Amino acid sequence: MSGDTMRVVEISEFGGPEVLKPATRAIPEPGHGQVLIKVAYAGVNRPDAIQRAGNYPVPKGASDLPGLEASGEVVAVGAGVTSPRVGDKVCALLPGGGYAEYVVTAAAHCLPVPDGLSMKEAACLPETFFTVWTNVFDRGGLKAGERFLVHGGSSGIGTTAIQLANAFGARVFATAGSADKCQACLDLGAERAINYREEDFVEVMKAEGGANLILEMVSGPYLQRDINALADDGRLVIIAFLQGSKADFNFVQVMTRRLTVTGSTLRPQSDLAKANIALSLKTRVWPLLEAGKVKPVMDQEFALEDAASAHARMESSAHIGKIVLKIGG
Repeated sequence: MSGDTMRVVEISEFGGPEVLKPATRAIPEPGHGQVLIKVAYAGVNRPDAIQRAGNYPVPKGASDLPGLEASGEVVAVGAGVTSPRVGDKVCALLPGGGYAEYVVTAAAHCLPVPDGLSMKEAACLPETFFTVWTNVFDRGGLKAGERFLVHGGSSGIGTTAIQLANAFGARVFATAGSADKCQACLDLGAERAINYREEDFVEVMKAEGGANLILEMVSGPYLQRDINALADDGRLVIIAFLQGSKADFNFVQVMTRRLTVTGSTLRPQSDLAKANIALSLKTRVWPLLEAGKVKPVMDQEFALEDAASAHARMESSAHIGKIVLKIGG
């Protein structure tokens, strides 16, 4: 395909959704250990919008195009790749570049499209499932019977976290901002959905004995409240800061109640770390997807050229579940 071109959407300058512009670029070639995927659908995620705004630097060597997950067909492989093979249908975690007709990524970051799921649904799996697995189960150490609180329960991350935590036997609590969103959390397996506009999640969790684990995406003013809502020996895992990356909170509770405060971002992690997460997902989570016990929650589909509208919907927070771009057949 050397010399051929493809349709893409690029960030013309840093700013709002309107800076996403259709363009044409050369089709990339897979390097050692990489595959080239003809993209069917690409997932739309918060980090895409953060990158678009100029606040999420692209890792060295990665595409400057947004898009961290996609589904499609492998059409070429680089040196050293034995799996997946040309013709395989996959979904993949990407270092960037998903808003395009073709994208390259590490072969070890590809997973088979689960039986029973469409390509559209499969495109919604990698970014959210990699993020939830590594933070809730690896870093957060969630165990069956523990009380788990996820903020933003109706988001792509939230709907995934609720389902996986429930599937592995935890008691799940979620915050959301409307009655419809709270109902969506309950339908997915949350024991209790807390409308943060009407109730105080701290008081709700204290009445239950405190949260053993909290997955935090709001940060800012939420951090001290999270500390207050934790049970003794509880863990707080921070993966985003929609309301600010800085906050004041009392470390005395962290010390006297033996609390753990940690966090991570997925994109800067090593290829090996991401490959290990992929292997865990294939072993532990893909059987749940194929059995229908866990399923991505779909919100709305947009054409590639309408990526700006997809970002506007995501940033409005009106969505429930995942937003996708339709790119190929």
